[in-house]
Amino acid sequence: MPRVKSNVVRLKRKKQVMKAAKGAFGGRSKLWKAAKETVERGWRYAYRDRKNRKREFRRLWIVRINAAAHLNGLNYSNFINGLQTAGIEIDRKILADIAVRDPQAFTALAEQARAALQKQAA
Repeated sequence: MPRVKSNVVRLKRKKQVMKAAKGAFGGRSKLWKAAKETVERGWRYAYRDRKNRKREFRRLWIVRINAAAHLNGLNYSNFINGLQTAGIEIDRKILADIAVRDPQAFTALAEQARAALQKQAA
């Protein structure tokens, strides 16, 4: 069986891991085994939290929209239902931004949603 010398590849991988562990405390940034464990754990959390970030932002947007809707006499579900009934297609990210930055525009949207709900009920 031929002899394999993986020196270049191994050192390249080690260099990458040690660079990634640079901000860790103590031996976690200096010692190979500790640095490798730290970096691999960090990469696992990074993978998981890329998904969680989307979830958390959607929750934040919904909380902001709900608060602004309550200021206009609606709850979140009625507000969203009213917008859909009125044929207004604005995603939650934009609605939350409008709620925070431009309350008058949000009030106008709430009025349109309320009117659409009343028309639907009648």
